Amino acid sequence: MRLEILGSGCANCKKLMAVTEAAVRELGIDDAELVKVEDFPKIMAYGVMSTPALVIDGKVVLSGKVPSQAEVGSLITTALASKG
Repeated sequence: MRLEILGSGCANCKKLMAVTEAAVRELGIDDAELVKVEDFPKIMAYGVMSTPALVIDGKVVLSGKVPSQAEVGSLITTALASKG
C-alpha cells in the first residue's frame, strides 16, 4: 500500500504525516510505504487545489484538512477492503 502526503512541508502537512504514520502503526500494516510529495507539478497532477492531501494507491482520498487518526484509519481500511 502506498500512502502519499501531498503538500509544501507546512505544519499541517507534517501533522497529516504524523497522523497517517500513527494510523498505519495502529492498524498493524507492515507493507505501507509513506511518501512525502512536495513537488508542486506532481501535486497538481493529482488535481489537488488545497493541501495537505492524502493519496492512497494513486487515489486522492482527502484534501484541505488534517483529519483525526481515526479518520485516516477508516480511509486506509476502506482502501484495503476495496482491493479485495
